Amino acid sequence: MNELEKQNEGFLYKIGIPPNLAWGFLGVLIFMIGDGIEQGWISPYLVDNGFTVQQAASLLTVYGITVAIAAWFSGVLVDMLGPKQTMTLGLILYLAGTISFISLGLSSMNEAILFPTYALRGFGYPLFAYSFLVWISYSSPKENLGKAVGWFWFVFSGGLFVMGAFSSSYLIPAIGHIPTLWTSVLWALIGAFFALVLNRDKIKKDDTGDPNQDSKLKELLSGITIMKEEPKVFVGGVVRVINSLVTFAFPVFIPLYMIELGYTTEEWLKIWGTLFTANIIFNLIFGFVGDKLGWRNTIMWFGGVGTALSTLALYYVPQFFPGNATALLIVTILLGAFLAGYVPLSALIPSLVKKEKGAAMSVLNLGAGLPTFVGPALVGLLIGPIGSTGVVWVLAAIYLLGALLTKFLTIDTNISSAQDIDDSLADEEIKLS
Repeated sequence: MNELEKQNEGFLYKIGIPPNLAWGFLGVLIFMIGDGIEQGWISPYLVDNGFTVQQAASLLTVYGITVAIAAWFSGVLVDMLGPKQTMTLGLILYLAGTISFISLGLSSMNEAILFPTYALRGFGYPLFAYSFLVWISYSSPKENLGKAVGWFWFVFSGGLFVMGAFSSSYLIPAIGHIPTLWTSVLWALIGAFFALVLNRDKIKKDDTGDPNQDSKLKELLSGITIMKEEPKVFVGGVVRVINSLVTFAFPVFIPLYMIELGYTTEEWLKIWGTLFTANIIFNLIFGFVGDKLGWRNTIMWFGGVGTALSTLALYYVPQFFPGNATALLIVTILLGAFLAGYVPLSALIPSLVKKEKGAAMSVLNLGAGLPTFVGPALVGLLIGPIGSTGVVWVLAAIYLLGALLTKFLTIDTNISSAQDIDDSLADEEIKLS
């Protein structure tokens, strides 16, 4: 290694990026651009082509179910197969689902084709991205774990919500919706090249691990049984679901709400992109804040309470201050910032257990995947009887409930800070079986 490479690695380490995984972070960013290319417009596009809001919500709900399943088992699949193999499986499923969804489903607008192909696509990104998050939890130095997961959510959200939304806002007027969606295949392939080919980090495997099928089945089921054995892990998973509810509930009905208020689809995409531009910046900030002030307090006050209030603000400000771009910009940034207050969960949940960290991460990843199902399902269930205003108030109440649940995520009465938690784990050897 030459002097320049050493300096680069030293810089990456100082800012919280494990140098051995740097190409993987870039790969996840690029991959997630492709997955986020339709996030902000697929629901109004379907409505414009004959779907009802409830039908669009149903399609996104089915997609969310497969996302949740893949997210749940991503951690234990990494333990069983290895991170690169699991990420490769995710890439294959993503490409198969995307190509069939566009070429067969959207071309015919046939629900019998749209639903299974979009569901197949949903298996892809959790196995790719969340498996890399598990990889980070194994390979990152303990003193930088909070910062490393902050960087993960930076690139994850940056690709999925920011660059995906902004790319669509410029591509759709230029080439149309369907050609824009086809670019997701290219983004996925480029991201996989960086994450799977250029990224050469290795995880040490435990030579004493039992390779037989019974052992593998037991390990796969550990992603379920750990929630009974470690109730706090289950609570942490519930809080993780709450974290992203607004992220996947809003795109179902808020674009239509904004259009009613006079905004265009492209303007909404830029609002959505701005929200997550703020989010990815604060993903990094709250990675540092959580390590200093304590993970639990950061999640509870900034994540739970802050997100509840800013969710209401984003809905009401366009009504109270119509056409006021500055007011809308402020509340958009606030919501993006407070959503990042949940970043320390990715460090807290695996720290709740001394063993089976892959299983604990599977619960975390399930919590990250379930909102893609729960968010649209909640909207589809409630928007008819209580309208968009009622849905927003329900979301705010759920975030306050999540803040209350966070109080129970204690590790030890003698551990009061994130740094103390890290110190308590210093002698643990984390291995894959």
